[in-house]
Amino acid sequence: MGSGIPAADWARQQVASVRDDPAGRMALMERCYYGPLGKAPRHLPFRRAALSFMRWQLRRGLLQPLSDHRPGSPWWRAVNERILRDGCEAVALSGELAGPPSSPTVESWTSFADRPTARAWYRAHNGSVVAAYLEHRDLAEAENEAERFFMNVVLCRVLYTHALVAAPRISLGWLRPLGPLLGDPRLGMIGVFLQLSRVLPDEYPLSAGARSYLSDEHKFGRLLDYGVITPRLRQLYEWSARELDEPDLLDCIRDGSLTYAWPFEERGVWQPPRSFLVRTAHRVLPPAA
Repeated sequence: MGSGIPAADWARQQVASVRDDPAGRMALMERCYYGPLGKAPRHLPFRRAALSFMRWQLRRGLLQPLSDHRPGSPWWRAVNERILRDGCEAVALSGELAGPPSSPTVESWTSFADRPTARAWYRAHNGSVVAAYLEHRDLAEAENEAERFFMNVVLCRVLYTHALVAAPRISLGWLRPLGPLLGDPRLGMIGVFLQLSRVLPDEYPLSAGARSYLSDEHKFGRLLDYGVITPRLRQLYEWSARELDEPDLLDCIRDGSLTYAWPFEERGVWQPPRSFLVRTAHRVLPPAA
């Protein structure tokens, strides 16, 4: 880590060096969890969730160079880059490069570096994710229907896993004592909530409409999305907007339907399917009053 260079500039240089190198992006993210001195035992367990989801992005080819014969997604590349840049800047600040933090999300990452808890990790990681979503809405609008649909699915799921740890009453109602365990990013359960590989093929872009992939969704995914998360969407997004200090996040939902790069007029796709499991979940786990 060079001396005399501002932390934000150093972070930009690190990200620029791997911009068209998907494996290099992965390695850079992993290095961030080792901290500025290469030894951060309290932080390392948190890389599990971040790297698991990033491997899925690599398998789908989302981070491939735009000049590749099968180019990646400009939107996914931009979102991934924001997470990398914020994390690198926090590492640089921890290594005593010059500040101040260039954004509130970097401040969240430095808070996590100082006190690595599950809630602090989610505030940092999801803060970067939401900031990138809001910043790159124009790139999202350019993606096809299926890709835009699953952008919304990913967003509501990462917000939900955060709430499992930090707002379990909202996320699980009377089962709230289980929330911190199910949502802990250091444990293997978090991959279950973010797993989309059983629904989506390892290719980009998706070639069919959103509803064709919904018909292939495994039972747990359908139960999670429509039985547990959908009835809580408004509460979840309102809480997340406060927790992450991102009021514009509320522009991504309207009348209980997800609207990030998605027309409100096509909200029918968010309506729960007729399913015994979904109806049972609504009865057993009603949203908190």
